[in-house]
Amino acid sequence: MTSACEATTRALPGAAVIELSGEVDGSAAAVLTAAYERAVEASPENHDTVVLDFAAVDYINSTGIALIVSVLAKARAERRKVVASGLSPHYREIFDITRLSDFIELFPDLDRAVSQLTHPAA
Repeated sequence: MTSACEATTRALPGAAVIELSGEVDGSAAAVLTAAYERAVEASPENHDTVVLDFAAVDYINSTGIALIVSVLAKARAERRKVVASGLSPHYREIFDITRLSDFIELFPDLDRAVSQLTHPAA
């Protein structure tokens, strides 16, 4: 049984947040792209940083990794920062193996991501 990717967006102090759930695979392209656009349009004061929250994601395949890379590239072209939170240990390891973690900062959970973004260490 597959679980379609769903995305909710919201603005928090210091960041626009995209909370993903289900499976991030080839069928998630339109969902992820639309969520990114909603996130940056809905929170202009926070549009410089976008948090991709993976806490409710069950599965990410290689096409899903490619989608994440495309969002990261789009954000960089627009001078935005993208960070990730809530990855399971397995997918955190995948981000490390693919070296995606060299280009996207990883946080254990959304609270820590937002806290670090709003109160960076001096």
